Amino acid sequence: MAPPASPRSSISPNNESLASISSGDSEINWPFGARLGTLRRSDLRETAYEIFFMSCRSSPGFGNRGAIAYVGSWGDVVEAPYTQQPAVVGPKGGTGMMVVTSRVKSTLGLKARRPPPMRAMNSLALRSVANLHAASPNSPGRNFVPSSPGRIKRPMTSAEIMRRQMRVTEQSDNRLRKILMRSFVGQNGRRAETIILPLELLRHLKPSEFNDSQEYHQWQRRQLKILEVGLLLHPSLPLDRLNAAALRFRQVLMDSEVKPIDTSKNSDAMRNLSSAVTALAWRSSKTSSAGSIHWADGFPVNVHLYLALLKSIFDMREETVVLDEVDELLELIKKTWPTLGINRSIHNLCFTWILFQQYVVTGQIEPDLIKATLNMLFEVATDVKRVVDREPSYIKVLSGVLVSMQGWTEKRLLDYHENFDKGTLENMEKILSLALSTTKIIVEDLPGLAGNTPGLVERETSSGSVSSRVEFYIQRSLRNAFTKVFETGHDHVDSMIVEVDEDPSDILIELAKDTEALAATEREKFSPVLRQWCPAATGIALVTLHNCFGVVLKQYLAKVNSLTNNLVRVLHCASRLEKLLIQMVGEDAADNDDGNKNNLLREMVPYEIDTIAVGLLKTWVDERLRIGRESVKRAKETENWMPKSKSEPFTLSAVDLIKLAKVTVDEFFQIPMTARDEMVHDLAEGLEAIFKEYATFVASCGNRQSYVPLLPPLTRCNQDSKLTKLWKKAKPCTAGMDNGQAVVGGVGPAAGTPAGETHHPRPSTSRGTKRLYIRINTLHYLHSHIHSLDKSLTFFSRGGAASASAHPGPSPILRKHHHQLQGNRRLTPATHFDLIRASIQVAIQRVSEVAAYRLIFLDSGHSFYGGLYIDDVSRSRIRPTLRILKQNLNLLLTLLTDRAQQTAVKEVMRATFEAFLMVLLAGGSERAFVRTDYEMVMEDFRNLKRVFCASGEGLVSEDVVDREARVVEGIVGLMSLPTERIIEDFTILACESSGVSSLAEGQKLILPPTTGRWSRSDPNTVLRVICHRNDDMANNFLKKTFQLPKRR
Repeated sequence: MAPPASPRSSISPNNESLASISSGDSEINWPFGARLGTLRRSDLRETAYEIFFMSCRSSPGFGNRGAIAYVGSWGDVVEAPYTQQPAVVGPKGGTGMMVVTSRVKSTLGLKARRPPPMRAMNSLALRSVANLHAASPNSPGRNFVPSSPGRIKRPMTSAEIMRRQMRVTEQSDNRLRKILMRSFVGQNGRRAETIILPLELLRHLKPSEFNDSQEYHQWQRRQLKILEVGLLLHPSLPLDRLNAAALRFRQVLMDSEVKPIDTSKNSDAMRNLSSAVTALAWRSSKTSSAGSIHWADGFPVNVHLYLALLKSIFDMREETVVLDEVDELLELIKKTWPTLGINRSIHNLCFTWILFQQYVVTGQIEPDLIKATLNMLFEVATDVKRVVDREPSYIKVLSGVLVSMQGWTEKRLLDYHENFDKGTLENMEKILSLALSTTKIIVEDLPGLAGNTPGLVERETSSGSVSSRVEFYIQRSLRNAFTKVFETGHDHVDSMIVEVDEDPSDILIELAKDTEALAATEREKFSPVLRQWCPAATGIALVTLHNCFGVVLKQYLAKVNSLTNNLVRVLHCASRLEKLLIQMVGEDAADNDDGNKNNLLREMVPYEIDTIAVGLLKTWVDERLRIGRESVKRAKETENWMPKSKSEPFTLSAVDLIKLAKVTVDEFFQIPMTARDEMVHDLAEGLEAIFKEYATFVASCGNRQSYVPLLPPLTRCNQDSKLTKLWKKAKPCTAGMDNGQAVVGGVGPAAGTPAGETHHPRPSTSRGTKRLYIRINTLHYLHSHIHSLDKSLTFFSRGGAASASAHPGPSPILRKHHHQLQGNRRLTPATHFDLIRASIQVAIQRVSEVAAYRLIFLDSGHSFYGGLYIDDVSRSRIRPTLRILKQNLNLLLTLLTDRAQQTAVKEVMRATFEAFLMVLLAGGSERAFVRTDYEMVMEDFRNLKRVFCASGEGLVSEDVVDREARVVEGIVGLMSLPTERIIEDFTILACESSGVSSLAEGQKLILPPTTGRWSRSDPNTVLRVICHRNDDMANNFLKKTFQLPKRR
């Protein structure tokens, strides 16, 4: 059975995820020229590994004969030198057998990672090792015996560590080992820089050693592309475009695009390739060393390849961790310097960059990486000062790395309020140190670079002072933070009466609070870090904020020419902010004791806030009342009685009016003037007059009698003939039907509604009734807020704001003071607006009554008064009407606020009972009742009562419903009496109303007047019951007594 594959061996380099690299690189400017777009990262990494392996081929563990096979950490067989016990790579940057002490990590300040213990090798792997030794009888390790039978450790050589880190598959590694051992047998002394590795690989590796022709073609194209970028695109020595060897090489490249070229020994393509590549690689100059070739040492190809090697020092499983074996790996990587044209100075630059890049691409979560970058940057600074005759390639790499690092760090520091928070202050300290270090190298050691390099952030201060540079960061970052706060404030201002562009007072007030918070944040979080380089960091920050707000305040004051409440608030906020900033500057100067306080205070341009004239206070009050009256006038002209929103079902004009009143009262008591308390009564009277005018306007909606139908004249029931009775019996009912054929609630076929929808009738509430609901909500809104406003006005006028005036505006002290006084304010009696609140209560009752009568008699008239008990009681019952009524009540509860629902539902109940009585007592010529109809009518009324008992979860109690229903039940009870009894009761009541005890002989009863107050004791009510009684006795009585006409 084949051994299990390595976890990494099955992963193709082309499939690796580059998300973290791409996301990080997008923040950093690439400092090494062209990106070599024709080559992928995986191509560069595999080529770098091949160069690395070739350069280290004579080292232990790289395929030499003095190696012993062991089982690697993933269970596969690897080689280790016979003379020493190899280390074992642990899961997180360490070895499995011992803790490796890294000199490099210690020097750079990187913490060593102690790994968990390694697992022992299983018996199957042990047998594999034994079989390997048995298959190699001449191996020096043939007699190797493990220290513990059946349980040994699994060490890895540095070669195997590198292969894992470079993500090279075992198949590629085995091919490379075979070709190097086969091609350079006996040539261990041959220098790596004299070998054109891609050419050698093309010569000796055949298609049969790959899985398929496509894989071989891709591998061949990679080797040719590497030669192309190293010899043609980025050669170390200048190349003539018409060079013959270059032309031959380009022709081979073109031929290889479609299919692999023939690399056999005698093929023309291989001969052309070999001659062209050899001629290009062996070119030399006066400065280049003799006996060396140049195929991978041109910039930036060499740096790309070298960075791919340096990337291997980071643990693949935890990208922020540097392997503890970094010392050994770096020593092996240095063997590639001759081939890549790298020296110690360029190595230090590349190593600095790779640490910095890893810090950025891993999300800046590992402070050790930026600390290591700083330590390496000190080495770079030393190299720069030590190297007198700098090579052009070194200057390119140096300038690119410094400018990129300096640009990235300054971009973050120039807006450090946005890029850092309390948890990342340690990173900010390191990044600031890195920015200052790179700037220092550029300014001191690279003259002319600061002004001629496009990537370098332009400086506005003298370059020689670190403190001035930090001052520049502070000023720019605070300006950016202030600008963002200011611009954000434009989007969150809730302007009530005027537009933001016309009155930016709210913006300035919020901006003052935000500036205060920004100053506190700067002093608490960022100043302790910045003070290490600039002792006056806090003072400079406060001066910057003071001047920034002063510029905005000056622009605001230039546009105002009279005293307004908002102006007073702005001036108070600005005054408080200025005092606070001056106090903070003084405290900071006292802590530092650097004598810089007076200089900083001189830089703070005073706001020059003058005291508001007392004589303008009355003008201010009159102006606010005028705005209120204009708001009411505008509401009268434009109000359409539409709700502000679903959650706020009242008019926008009422909201604006209450807001205006609250703002007026609040701002009035924030004005620190002694004459203020004397004008409280005038302010209250003016506001009350405005509220009264608006409430009267809202309550102007007619009266309930305008919706009650006129009473028909009294008539007596006409006894129909038999033919007429048969015709009525055959005639289909058109009122109150429950089968969907009648027009009830504006639905059914007659109204153009699809059949079947009458079983689920929609509310019949008209738009006018809904607008009456909005009026009710508006009156309740006014009542509740006027009561709260009255308490505030009374509370402050009695001295509750005595200390508040000393601290006007929304300062923390005032908020704390108001919080302490909330309990007292709740207990304060409201006295200023008693009359207007009583008037609004009356208006609420009146508008609710009008809305109820409109709903019942107008909106529901077709199904109630116009349809109930028409022609025949049994065929036009109340059930369909109740359905519509329930829908209307549900809509009412949806539209009205909680406070308004009880009164409104009670008024609807009264209007409904009134309509029910009118059906029985003033139903017109189409209604007539007999004694047997009593049970059905009483049952319908009980169902009607239940609707209100169940409506709104007990908004109307059963006791209230029963009390209102007593009159109706008494009148319905008359319908159960025989006609003789009703006539007798009527006679008694009529006599009592006329002032006589009984009728004399020949004396006739007087027709009682209609009072509209239906009652069983009212003779007109009883008479109407007789008029609707359909029998001969009632007909004869009415004809004989009052000569009432018959119905037609």
